[in-house]
Formats: sequence, structure tokens, C-alpha cells
Amino acid sequence: MKRPAIHLASSSPRRREILASLCLQFNYAGVDIDESRKPGEPVEDMALRLASEKARAADAGGLPVIGADTIVVVDDLVFGKPLSREDALGMLRTLSGRQHCVLTAVALLSSRGLETAISNTEVRFRDIDPDEAEAYWQSGEPKGKAGSYAIQGLGGIFVESLRGSYSGVVGLPVYETANLLERAGIAVLKNTGAR
Repeated sequence: MKRPAIHLASSSPRRREILASLCLQFNYAGVDIDESRKPGEPVEDMALRLASEKARAADAGGLPVIGADTIVVVDDLVFGKPLSREDALGMLRTLSGRQHCVLTAVALLSSRGLETAISNTEVRFRDIDPDEAEAYWQSGEPKGKAGSYAIQGLGGIFVESLRGSYSGVVGLPVYETANLLERAGIAVLKNTGAR
């Protein structure tokens, strides 16, 4: 087996799937940081700071590290992972029938230093019936998901339109991530061994 080229500072299965789709060898582990928003902090700054802190907090054994952070934003309110059923249903009520932004920041810490990029995607939800929201909560999918939904799963039924990066909404924007890796000298499409 080839030696990992990078370390992913995340235990998210979705981020691992996206990174694996780029034909890269990597290892991974979650990191524990305070993900609170600082008073008066702009949402883009928050996402970039958290992605950077995750990259710096990783124990990567000398490998380049990717950190990422995804936040859902409505009217400058940040919707993180739901704390309870009531929290999740409240988020879904707010998202129902309107547009919101999903920001995913990526940070790459390598011998070249720390470089960052951010993906900003506009997502519009159709109207969500309260019974649907309850059934969705009961499915278990909203737990642990920013904004209480997973676009790649059952939550995709609520999405009326999307403008931006689908992979960014899932949790790791492919374009921005590949660009950071290429700039750090880590080739994505070269020598993958694929035929």
C-alpha cells in the first residue's frame, strides 16, 4: 500500500469519500476544537478560522494536513449541528421555502505554510411541511449535520435549486481542495494509476 500523501483533519465519512474520489492516499482523524463564533466575526472569517484551526490541531506525523469547516448561514445567523430535536426542527422551519448560503472553508497546512480557500453556495429549499420535518428528524439524518440536513441523503428532497459547489455543501469542495493541493505540489490527476 502506498504511503499516505496527506492527512485529513476530520472523521467525516462524507469528507473521506470526496477525498478518496480524488484518487489520493490519505489518513484521517478528527480534531476537537471550539467551533463557537467570535463576537462580531464575519461568517466567512469564521469558516476560514475554524478550517485553519482544525488543520493546525491535527497530529499528522509530518504530512500536509487538510482542515475543513462547513457552516449554513441564514440572515447572518450560523446554523451549526443541531443540539436537539427542537433545534433541528427550528432550523428546518427557518430554511423552509427560502434561500440560504453554505460556506465551506478548506485549509491546507504544508511545508509551504497555511493556505486557505472558501466555497460559497446558494441553496434554495422548497416549503417543508412540519410533518415532513418531523419524519426527517426521526430518520436520524439531521443529527450531526450543519443546518440539520444532508444534501447527499434524504435531505436532498428539500433542495429546489443550488448555485455553486455541490461538493462544498456535502463538506469538501473539490475545486478549491484540488487547487490548494496542486499549488502545494500534490498532483491530483497525475499518476493515479487509473486506466
